[in-house]
This record gives sequence, structure tokens and C-alpha cells, in this order.
Amino acid sequence: MARLFLKRMGISLADLAEPDLQRSTPTFTDFIPLVSSTVPLGTRRVYTPYWRKLSESWGSLHINEIRATDVSWFIEHARKTATVRRSSRGGHSAAQHAYRALKCLYRYATWNRIVDPQDDPTRLVSRPKQVRSNRHAIDINLLSEIVEVVSTTGNDPALDAIIMRLHLETAARRSGALGLRPRDLNPRLSLVNLREKGDLDRWQPVSPTLMTHLQHLAQSRGDPDADIQVLRTLNGKPITERRYDYLWDRVGRHIDAVRALGISTHWLRHTTLTWVERNFGYAVARAYAGHAASTRSGVTLTYVRAGIREVTEALAALTGESHPLAPGPLSHQLDHKDFR
Repeated sequence: MARLFLKRMGISLADLAEPDLQRSTPTFTDFIPLVSSTVPLGTRRVYTPYWRKLSESWGSLHINEIRATDVSWFIEHARKTATVRRSSRGGHSAAQHAYRALKCLYRYATWNRIVDPQDDPTRLVSRPKQVRSNRHAIDINLLSEIVEVVSTTGNDPALDAIIMRLHLETAARRSGALGLRPRDLNPRLSLVNLREKGDLDRWQPVSPTLMTHLQHLAQSRGDPDADIQVLRTLNGKPITERRYDYLWDRVGRHIDAVRALGISTHWLRHTTLTWVERNFGYAVARAYAGHAASTRSGVTLTYVRAGIREVTEALAALTGESHPLAPGPLSHQLDHKDFR
């Protein structure tokens, strides 16, 4: 009688069942592109390789089907399948990035009420321990050898010498150098605009000599359009991170210490910032590095924060060259048009 009654009302048993929430929950294949299009560019660049691994492993699964044990498996999977580089340390960095990439997905899932915060599987898994970095400032004699090899060997020593000097003068990360465009060069004030970690940008002083070489490179190796990359090969092709791998592999073949220690571009950042800290103090080194302010460093740093003038003075001492913003009192007051 019940069936007959429902039939006459045009209602099926399926209509009375609880709604299938699984159908409304996106799969990893569906959800990852949505999150990727939302996060900052820097975050996307770091997490994309791990989201790709997620799609390969769990692409057809709904994001609420994953348990804490699956999260632990994926972290270990990322560690074991990490790309082996000269500076690799057993995949520990890959494990940390894999955890953060998953954490990012579920943070957006809870924000959008797709997953209940209590059902977030990443909250039950501890973040992989961070291994202490073995990077440190490079000895001056070893640094001289490295610069000599970089500027005298390879298929484009002029480009590699500019890359080396750019990182030594600015302590820039690779992303900052790769992101340089002609519009980021201010020859009048000898400044370059670096866009780095966290999608933050900062104007960093460089020596007039380096500025001249950067301008020549931009003008001689391609269309001097304001939106093209400055660092280009002889045929005008923009360099990628592979250029850095090629550079350090080459140096390692000439210098045993570089190969044994796994020295990379980030060691140059350590070298420059260590020198600045020893000679100009912590506040100037922090500003030189472009680190964001943090209360963990103490409230006092808010009051002794260094400005571009102090950073420029440190650069002038480092390079031995005068700078438009360094010698004596500023000859003019800076305004917004100086940074266009």
C-alpha cells in the first residue's frame, strides 16, 4: 500500500533516501585547479609539483575520502620520489612541501564548507621535521675560484657572470632574478625591483656596473619590451631554473669543494647576508634580505628597522662602487615617479 501510494504521488524510494553528499563533494582532479587559481603565484609555483602527484595518485577520489594514514603515505611517497639534486638531503624538503600542499587544499576545503574542520585529515598528522640547513657563507678564496670558473667556462660565460654578480650584490633568490623585466630596472637610481617569496616585491640597490650590464643584456638579447625577461641566452631565449643547475654542475666539475658541499645559488645569499650582518648589523641584514617584519624577532626591531639608505651603504661598501643613493646626503627627495 505504501509503494502504491508513493507511486500515485510520483515519488520513488530513491527520492526518500538521504541526499548523496558524495556526489556534491569535488574530486582532487576537480578541486586542485580551483585552489591553484586562487593562491598567490609563489605558492602555486612551489605546490604545483605536489598537487600533480596528488592528481596522479588520488585524482578520482573525493577529497572527503582521505584519512590521516593516507596523508602520511603521501608525505612519504613525495619524499621517496623527490627529484635528486646536488643539494638534496634525502627528500626532507619534498616531504615538508607535500604536507603544506595538502594542508593548503584542506584549508580551502574547510573555508568553503566542503569538509568539516573536524574531518580534515591533515590536522591529525604532524608536520615533517625540518632538517637544519647545512648552508653557510662561502669562504672568500673558494668564492674567488667559483667566480673565475663561472666567468671563463661554459657556453655563455657573460650571462653566467651577470647572474653570479646579481645574486652576490642583491642576495636575491632565484625567483627574484628570473622575474626581472626591463621595467624593473631603474638606472637613474641604480635599483632593481625583485619579486620573490610570498609575492612581495622590493626595490633593491645594485652597483652602476651591474645595472649597465643588465641593461645591455635586456637590449641586446631580444625585443626590449617592458614585459620580457632580462636574463636570456645568446639566442634570446629566457633562462629557467635549469640554467642554474647547468651552472653549478659545471662549477662542480672544476672545483671539488663545490661538488662535495652541494653549493648552490642560495649559498650566495648566505654569503652576502652574513657579510652585511657582520659589518652593518642585524637590522640592515634583515632589510637587505627583504625579510618581512615579525614580532618573533622582538618588538625593538620595529623601532630600529633599516631603510634603503642603509642597505645602499652596505652595497657600496661590498662592491667598492659609489651609488646614487649612498654618498653624502641625498641630492633630491625620493618620490613615486622614481620607482616607475
